[in-house]
Amino acid sequence: MTLSKEKHITFECETGNYHTFCPISCVSWLYQKIEDSFFLVIGTKTCGYFLQNAMGVMIFAEPRYAMAELEEGDISAQLNDYEELKRLCLQIKRDRQPGVIFWIGTCTTEIIKMDLEGIAPKLECDINIPIIVARANGLDYAFTQGEDTVLAAMAHRCPDVARETLNQELPRLVIFGSLPESVVNQLTYELNKQNIKVAGWLPSTRYSELPVIQKDDYVIGINPFLSRTATTLMRKRKTKLISAPFPIGPDGTRAWIEKICNVFNVEPRGLEARENETWKNLEEYRSLIKGKSVFFMGDNLLEISLARFLIRCGMIVYEIGIPYMDKRYQGAELKLLEKTCSEMQVKVPKIIEKPDNYNQIDRIKDLRPDLVITGMAHANPLEARGINTKWSVEFTFAQIHGFTNAKDILELITRPIRRNKKLENIGNHLYSTQD
Repeated sequence: MTLSKEKHITFECETGNYHTFCPISCVSWLYQKIEDSFFLVIGTKTCGYFLQNAMGVMIFAEPRYAMAELEEGDISAQLNDYEELKRLCLQIKRDRQPGVIFWIGTCTTEIIKMDLEGIAPKLECDINIPIIVARANGLDYAFTQGEDTVLAAMAHRCPDVARETLNQELPRLVIFGSLPESVVNQLTYELNKQNIKVAGWLPSTRYSELPVIQKDDYVIGINPFLSRTATTLMRKRKTKLISAPFPIGPDGTRAWIEKICNVFNVEPRGLEARENETWKNLEEYRSLIKGKSVFFMGDNLLEISLARFLIRCGMIVYEIGIPYMDKRYQGAELKLLEKTCSEMQVKVPKIIEKPDNYNQIDRIKDLRPDLVITGMAHANPLEARGINTKWSVEFTFAQIHGFTNAKDILELITRPIRRNKKLENIGNHLYSTQD
């Protein structure tokens, strides 16, 4: 294979809407991450139906989220928003005793211009519980950006303690992004091996344990959809953002750790061997997908990091659709994507921001990729046309960060391929038996 002439990334922007999962779904993982929290989603019956369907399996576990359902009286401004929300929050305080209440705004609160930010401070004083407002409406945000708005709002609440009172060496590192505690421990352990101490994670497991964030602290994200949080930390908290690829796949994880080491003037140790060992452990999966093609329709903003990793695994990426692209925040990831394509001697895929699904379906028909990573709405229609699909939402909920969890990414990617092989074997066996 010869090196493609297209060595640099080309960007296009189509006129599609945010064809993504609703951003209020961030509640499903954030309420589990922040153990003393309660999430109150303020919306209509449609939002309630969505939450019931998206998270209905948890309904018997008394989850720490609820719906404040807007009815005709609320929308027509006949009722007092403050009194209604106060009644609900007092009930939550009495029944659940949370350490913090999150108000999650929806499309309806945007349309009727409900002043949640104006109501929250007064009500917080009245009931003596922190209330944080985050807008997670599907008009302005894509699927995973719901978490981004919540963390950006939390960044304002992180304590600011005088350096003299901190028993930590300077400079300090704070990592932002919600991950399961097992993955947090893995990444913290990898950094500890490089003699780099993590001062805190945003979010923490409890609201009362939010990390101290001060001027000139270093911050770094672990997901590509957290650009608003990064901007808030830089502008409002005067921190220094470490721009690095994201720790997805062995290559991304190594680059992420190396960049942190570089900023802290630490010589990285053993990372190359750690990466090579991980690639060796993934060989069985890589052999299944090498030379096969994949098409990203765009849903969760993880597309560029996943595409870069899959190209390193030997796959051909036809197109990377992405709902929203912050080129500054993802700058290091884009450079690593170009570098990976150059080293693998493959064409740099085109990145389509806000893709039009109708146009994408036409391109998929023409290209006939081996796998399409898509939102749930398009999976069954594509499968009916003989095209293998994988739900992009699965990568959001799976543990995909760090060296160890790279296997989980390929487990998801190869599942449709392994399923088809099994079906072929069953079919061949049936035909041979009949003969």
